[in-house]
Amino acid sequence: MPQVTMYLDEETRELMTTAAQAAGVSQSRWVAQLIRARTKPTWPADWHTCLGKFPDFPLRADQPATIDAPRIGF
Repeated sequence: MPQVTMYLDEETRELMTTAAQAAGVSQSRWVAQLIRARTKPTWPADWHTCLGKFPDFPLRADQPATIDAPRIGF
């Protein structure tokens, strides 16, 4: 398994150590989980709570449909 060397100031190292202990994992695993979570190509979970919160958003089901422009016949 590849290894990475990181240089951290003392305050940051203490924060990492505390967070890893609170999560019950090693510091290495904690950093790896953080990297995976921050680089995952998905929408954040909080984003979905915004759905339907904008009353004037044009795609809501309770909004009247817009009138389509007349089509040109062939």
